[in-house]
Amino acid sequence: MQNNDSYGVVLVTASSKAEAEAIAQALIQSRLAACVSLFPVHSIYTWQGTVHQDDEWQLMIKCDLAKFADLEAKVREIHSYEVPEVIALPILAGSQPYLDWIGEQVGRDRGGNFEDAPGERLQS
Repeated sequence: MQNNDSYGVVLVTASSKAEAEAIAQALIQSRLAACVSLFPVHSIYTWQGTVHQDDEWQLMIKCDLAKFADLEAKVREIHSYEVPEVIALPILAGSQPYLDWIGEQVGRDRGGNFEDAPGERLQS
């Protein structure tokens, strides 16, 4: 188990499986996420003074938190909610081969610098 100070899990809920898949595909294609897992969830929450209960889809997004601002912007661009959940949780420790894999998927070289993604210039 290795310590980590850059990778994390971002949680996002979506209104439907189709919306969750669209968000996941966009994040993977833009190299803002290494992997997105989708789970059906039942949420109980207050919105505009009223308690709601809804079936939603939870996205568990494995990513490099150095790219959180870009990830959040991409989610907000696609998401149907006025105020989507976008919450980052750090990975405090993990299997080094898995952490290395996350880095490779989001365009980080072994020196910790971001490589160019297809069609874009990334800054670390």
